[in-house]
Amino acid sequence: MSPPPAKMDRMPVTVDHLTGLDDEQREAVLAARGPLCVLAGAGTGKTRTITHRIAHLVANGHVAAGQVLAVTFTSRAAGEMRARLRAMDAGGDGVAVGSVQALTFHAAARRQLQYFWPRVVGDTRWELLDTKFSVVAQAASRNRLQVSTDDVRDLAGEIEWAKASLISPEGYAAAVAKVQRDIPLDADKVATVYAGYEKLKANRDGVALLDFDDLLLHTAGAIENDAAVAAEFRDRYRCFVVDEYQDVTPLQQRVLDAWLGNRDDLTVVGDANQTIYSFTGASPRFLLDFSRQFPEATVVRLERDYRSTPQVVSLANRVIAAARGRVAGSKLHLIGQREPGPSPTFREHPDEVAEATAVARSIKRLVESGTAPAEIAVLYRINAQSEAYEEALTEAGIPFQVRGGEGFFSRQEIRQSLVALQRAAERQTDSPLPEIVRQILEPLGLTGEPPAGTKARERWEALTALAELVDDEVAARPQLDLPALVAELRVRADARHPPVVQGVTLASLHAAKGLEWDAVYLVGLADGTLPISHALAHGPDSEAVEEERRLLYVGITRARVHLELSWALARTPGGRQGRRPSRFLNGIAPQAQSEPTPNKPRRQKGATPRCRVCNAVLTTAPSIMLRRCETCSVDVDDELLAQLKDWRLRTAKELKVPAYVVFTDNTLIAIAESLPSDDAALVAIPGIGARKLEQFGPDVLDLVRARR
Repeated sequence: MSPPPAKMDRMPVTVDHLTGLDDEQREAVLAARGPLCVLAGAGTGKTRTITHRIAHLVANGHVAAGQVLAVTFTSRAAGEMRARLRAMDAGGDGVAVGSVQALTFHAAARRQLQYFWPRVVGDTRWELLDTKFSVVAQAASRNRLQVSTDDVRDLAGEIEWAKASLISPEGYAAAVAKVQRDIPLDADKVATVYAGYEKLKANRDGVALLDFDDLLLHTAGAIENDAAVAAEFRDRYRCFVVDEYQDVTPLQQRVLDAWLGNRDDLTVVGDANQTIYSFTGASPRFLLDFSRQFPEATVVRLERDYRSTPQVVSLANRVIAAARGRVAGSKLHLIGQREPGPSPTFREHPDEVAEATAVARSIKRLVESGTAPAEIAVLYRINAQSEAYEEALTEAGIPFQVRGGEGFFSRQEIRQSLVALQRAAERQTDSPLPEIVRQILEPLGLTGEPPAGTKARERWEALTALAELVDDEVAARPQLDLPALVAELRVRADARHPPVVQGVTLASLHAAKGLEWDAVYLVGLADGTLPISHALAHGPDSEAVEEERRLLYVGITRARVHLELSWALARTPGGRQGRRPSRFLNGIAPQAQSEPTPNKPRRQKGATPRCRVCNAVLTTAPSIMLRRCETCSVDVDDELLAQLKDWRLRTAKELKVPAYVVFTDNTLIAIAESLPSDDAALVAIPGIGARKLEQFGPDVLDLVRARR
């Protein structure tokens, strides 16, 4: 195995590969060969940076194109990277990078395992298990567990999480207790099914069944345990690039460590504040600990946002500025590079139907003014929320497509419900219609409280949405009977199957990751939905709630120009309006606004002040100033606070006024906690009006920016 090329302090400049790059992107491209961590915010051109770095490495003879392995997490992202690299080949600049391997982790592992399997295992054949369902169901049955279809799906999800987290069946119960994970069944039962599943796969008619996690486990094992395999692989691949590194799992990190061996020719790109997949085992700790693993690593921050207008960027910065915990310590301060656009709007509605109808009207106005439907998205927290928007868009004649999930009436549980309702309609019934419907839906999963387990909860959410849809119909048509209801639901279901068109995208926030649109509507932003109720059950300052904040941040950063955020005070028309806007909007989303002074940001007035941590109503002057209960814990930049106090003392002496006239202690604490990034964020802090903004704003913002 020949030694890798020697490192250089700085790579020679090849102008063709630096065209169109900003200073920070150029710094990443030209970084010394070896460990490089690129902290890349949303819209900052990370794919361009990655591909240009690869091209530059190849152009300067540090590595051959065929010795580069770039991995990411979705086939779409891998395909985009390959397309960019092929385009560089077509550019005629003399550097052939089209042979660079750009694959998902699983695709790369599958290729390697197919090659090394005969040498490591022998004649035993293996087959890829496309779905765990049947094997998990068999394992549960053999252990005499009575489980539903949703239970089986949730058990399969738990097995995936455990394997991705490098947790064995024996260690499962202790692991879930340690992280307080929501699980579908008793931990010991899950562990028993997990062990049975692994046993069933081991040798099925002389064939080893491997699931997608096994591809990674066996690939890592082959390299770790066979010196000849390791030597051949490491001679073949010398340079590694990992995109979306904040989403890597412990299992994927183990594979990466096996690929690397004792080498450090690694580029990782990620943003810890876009970590939204921890339920699958993803962890930002590998990104956060990169400089510890590689003390000589170069770290470059990409913060120039080329996707969104400054108005959208400012809102994103304000939302993530309130984040707490270790992940929050790595937050990036985005700087909008586009021309200014309209300010994001905030809309409060009496109920979800009114919210969906208003969104559909707004979308229709956008389309009529020239925005293509395909450049518009409606994003929500859970898939069951899609129903109201499917109906509203259908009634408005606006084409749409549901991404990352089935349309509401296409969901299995909804189809089953319609069949059950149809059968019941053929029998005589005298009870009130909503009661009848709930009785029919109960055996299908409509329990009084949401169940544990992701799939079971999704079914419950969809059935609850159907029951509430029936409530709406009965409220509008009190004489409605069950046969007429079923006929109405069938008409709605048929209306939701338009020809395939490029329409408005309906998607969950998770499914929207990595995508972008000209206009985005973030809907259902009420406490209990975002943050979702089972995250709040872990406590108002828990990591689960912080991940919900990151979901909102991801949603905001999907918008290029137009952004609307909305919530409803009640679920159904005429229902009790007891909902609160999401706590993540406290101090950000005004319920009423005064007209702004020219060139000055709007000041919020009339909003009920609520704690940004627990969402309780604030009643004391200090709590209103801090935008939190005085007893709620938050992160504060102590060094910045000390600098602000020093600045205040100097300023007060210059002005010959008491220090509190400049800013009170509580105002300085609020600044050190919220880290305002622009005038809009600064003026949102109580106690900072237009005069103080003009007089002291530039100095304060300079101090904050210097701490980033």
